[in-house]
Order: sequence, then structure tokens, then C-alpha cells
Amino acid sequence: MNKKLLAAAVASALAVPVTASAQVAISGIFKVGITSISAGGTKTPGRANDSQIRVDDNSSRILFNVTEDLGGGLAAVGQLDLRFAPDQAGAAPANNPIGSGNTYVGLRSNSWGMISLGRWDLHYGNQPDDLASKAGALMGAAVSLMDYQLNGTGAGQTIAVANATRTANVIKWDSPNWGGFALTAAYSTSPLAASSEGDMSVTTAGTKADGGDGMNLKATFTGANWQIGGSMWDAKAEAGTAATANWEQSSQAFWGYIRFGGFKVGAAANTADLTNSAGVVVSDRMNITIPVSYTTGPHNFYAHYTMAGEDDAAQFAGLDTKATMIALAYVYDMSKRTSVGITYAQIDNGAAANYNFFTGASLGSPDAAPGRGEDLSLIQFTLRHAF
Repeated sequence: MNKKLLAAAVASALAVPVTASAQVAISGIFKVGITSISAGGTKTPGRANDSQIRVDDNSSRILFNVTEDLGGGLAAVGQLDLRFAPDQAGAAPANNPIGSGNTYVGLRSNSWGMISLGRWDLHYGNQPDDLASKAGALMGAAVSLMDYQLNGTGAGQTIAVANATRTANVIKWDSPNWGGFALTAAYSTSPLAASSEGDMSVTTAGTKADGGDGMNLKATFTGANWQIGGSMWDAKAEAGTAATANWEQSSQAFWGYIRFGGFKVGAAANTADLTNSAGVVVSDRMNITIPVSYTTGPHNFYAHYTMAGEDDAAQFAGLDTKATMIALAYVYDMSKRTSVGITYAQIDNGAAANYNFFTGASLGSPDAAPGRGEDLSLIQFTLRHAF
């Protein structure tokens, strides 16, 4: 065959369109630590031991990401975020043990961004604290104080801001990156419930209950070595716990950081208030944090100082509701995917405060939860492997 004709035939064959197929990517993290935790200050009555050694999961996960190119800059996307605890069973929510992480399906466009439906981390954790990255202990993160507040309905109770985990039943829009500026708008039909509840619910007495819903607006502006951002959260629980049913929670967070050389320095403030079904403000506080980090070669150093401010709600008048937290971590990168680290963290609670380490109540040991005025400290050796 003539070489020119053969070349033309091959070119024509390659030009024939093929049916688009979805691309699936699998990745994840194994992250587990050996923790020594101890209590001090005003001891909880009846506490049998002041310390314990345990094995703690640090939010291990497997991610399944699906993408299908639909043409014209449009793609169908989905993610299954499977959270699991290598040290124990049953850590994931009983109602959704497989997709308990950021799990969603949506459409993504190069021009207008992404619309998704599912479960998402909203509002909480916006402080520029990198201590829990790589092999730093998740329990030592500034979230421990920044995204919690006292609810005052009983001794030893706190409530998480924006769940301090994924929010369910979310409709979410993420903008494209407009020259460093990005915007997120999210709405939840029932932010604190496991199911898609709404205004049709009735109480056992036969009277109509208020519908629960939530919203989050977040904006960031990111430069080559810096970022500033803000986030607003407002949610009403239709079916939370007995202590928070039909309560409304509002919060605003502002943060920023700058990098120079191997250093990163940041700051963040978080205000939050909680209003009960009678319209009474039962918690109103502002927390701040200052995180710093330094990286040189395989060596990573992290620290933060975090303070929970006085709660200004009337029920806490004259009570010491402040708390402070310090945390230090050193992480050594054994490779691009594997690191080991050691973390020290301490929370000092005021006489009427009982802040706990992040995930301490949910993934940790219930008997290590602090009472009012009780302090906690921990040392954790952590091993992390990403794939």
C-alpha cells in the first residue's frame, strides 16, 4: 500500500470518537497512634485512674473518586469516603458506616464550578493549623477548642460547632478559582439529623415541629505564600439530642496565614452562639488560635496556642469558662507517603469549662472525658501511611 494512503488510513482510524468511560482513582490514609493521656486539675468525682495508655485512630480512610468527562468542560464526579478505625470496630456512624466521610455525587464545570449532593465538612476546622497533617496527632489539633462551646444543660456537656464533622443532607456549590478567590455556598435540609427530615415532622403531642436546616458561606483569597478567609454558619436542629432539639447555632470564623522560607504563621478567630427553643442565648463565646510551623527537608515542627474565651451567656455569669490549649509536634518524613511523629498537647480548663481533645469523645475512650475544671494532657506517637 502506498505509504501516504496508509498514513491517511491510520489517521482516520485514530480520529474516530470512542465512548467515554469513567475514571476511578483509589487513595487513602492509614493513621494510628499510641496515646498516653492523663487528667489533672479538679478531678472528676469517682475517676478510678488519672491516666491510661491506648491505641487511637486518627481518621484513617479510603477514598474512591469517580470522574467521567462529559465533554465541553463538563464532568460527572463522585466520591466515596470510607472512614474506618484500624484499632477497633464500630467507630463509623451506625446509620452510614461506609460513606461516613465526605461522600457525594455531582457535576463539575470548568466555567461555573461544581454542584454536589451528599455529606461534607462545613465551616469547622478552618483555622490554618497544620499540626494534625502528616503524623501529628489529630487529638492535638486546635479544633479541640476552636469548634466547640459549652451548652450548659448539664455538668460536663459541650456541643460541637457545625457538628465538628461532616454535615448530612448537603446541597453545595464550589466556585472556580477566580484569580485566587474562591467561594463556597452550602445548604443542608437537616444538618444534625441522620435522615432527610423536614417541616412535615410532628411531635409526639401532635403539634408541628420546626423544620431543621443549615447554611454555610465561605470565601477565601489565596496568594502564592498567603491566604485570608472567612466562613459563616447558621443551623437549626430539628432532631438533635434532647438537649439541642430545635436549637439554633450561629458561628463566624476568620483566618489567615503567611509563608516565608520554611515557616508558616497563622491566626484565626471563631465566634459562636447557641439559642434554645425559647429564644434564650445559652452560650456565646469567641475563641482564638495562633498556629506556627517550620519544615526543613524531612523534618517538620508544629505548634499552636489556642484560647477559648469567656462565655458571655447569662447562665455563665461569674463563672470561669475559659480554657487554654498548647500543642507541640515533631514529624519525620520517612518517604513521600510515610511519616512518624510525636505530639504533646495540654488543655487547661477553667472551673466551669470542660473542653476535650478533638475526637476524644467520639473516637477515644469515654472514661477520659473531662469534667468541669478538669485538665487533660497527652503524648502520642503516630504512624501515618498514605497510598
